[in-house]
Formats: sequence, structure tokens, C-alpha cells
Amino acid sequence: MTGCCTVPKQAGSISLFDGKSFNGWEGNKEFFRIEDGSIVAGRLDKKIPNNEFLCTTDEYDNFELRLKFKVVGSPNANAGIQFRTKRIPNHHEVIGFQADIGQNYWGALYDESRRRKVLAGPAVEDIPKIANFKGWNDYRISARENHIQLFLNGHKTVDYMEKDPNIAKSGIIALQVHGGPACEIWYKDIEITRYPNY
Repeated sequence: MTGCCTVPKQAGSISLFDGKSFNGWEGNKEFFRIEDGSIVAGRLDKKIPNNEFLCTTDEYDNFELRLKFKVVGSPNANAGIQFRTKRIPNHHEVIGFQADIGQNYWGALYDESRRRKVLAGPAVEDIPKIANFKGWNDYRISARENHIQLFLNGHKTVDYMEKDPNIAKSGIIALQVHGGPACEIWYKDIEITRYPNY
């Protein structure tokens, strides 16, 4: 598929979000809006009935993704950035890797709707030293073939090698707000650099 933000592979960094429109993205706009140059997922006055995802219309395989996010509202808020992911047909869920946000999962790698477990992540006691619970955080996601690395605020939290050859190495990128308490997850400065295929 071709969206607004496609470039040839091996090109430099490009923005996936123009700060003012949903060009190149699709999802349930009841739970996503644009404010102050950010994508805001969720609402402070309404519980989130189920997981919601705003997804890119393009797919990516080998890349480095960088973005900023912050969590507003409930301390039990949960969210994440999906990658190498697919939408499940006729369902609100997606399936694929997630760089997790919130609760005891900051900086963890979760397998959404597939193995349904945390694959790797920082020690729980280290999270307060890494995460900014009340302000903006930097996330960097690197995916090169079967090697996945996550960096939260400059700290490497995951260095993971996927051993299952059947796990997809390409897919969409998606911004999540988890079903649960009223909250907002703000995302901005979303940039990607595609790596060459090996």
C-alpha cells in the first residue's frame, strides 16, 4: 500500500506524522485526536472499552523508529507502540510486537495477540530510574531482521533475538491506548529511518 509518507528504502529519516492530520494513518477516531502537534490517544473523561490502535497505512520491515510520548491521567494507564504488526480482520485488536508503556511494563517488549507475553524488558525496580512518569519520554525502536532493541530515554531496555523463523519481519506501526481507566497517551515527533534489507 502507498501512503503519504513512503520513501525508497535506504533513504534518510522521514516523519510519519505531519503534526496536523491523520494522513498515512487509520483507526477509530473516537479515541484518537490531534492536539498541539501530537496524536492524543484516549480521553480523560471516558473509560477505554477495549484496546484501540491508530495504524500506519504503510508497512515497514527493517528500521529505526523514534518518537516522544507522555502518559496523562491514571497511574494504571497502559499503552504501547506496535511494529511488525497486522490488524486482525473484523476486530479491534492487532497482532505483533509492542514496545510497551505504563504500569510495570515501561520499556518492555510484548507480543500482542500472538504469544501474549513479555518477551524481554527491564527489571521492575529499574523503571523509576528510566521512565518519566509525569512528562515526555523518548522511545527508540530498532528492528533489523531478527534483532530487536528498545531504548527508553537513552537506556537500552531490550536486546532481543527472535528465534522463531515464522514470526513476521514486516508490518504496520501502530499507536495504542489500552482498554481500561480514563487516560491520555500523547505521541509526537514520530520519525523512521528504513534500513536496507539483508
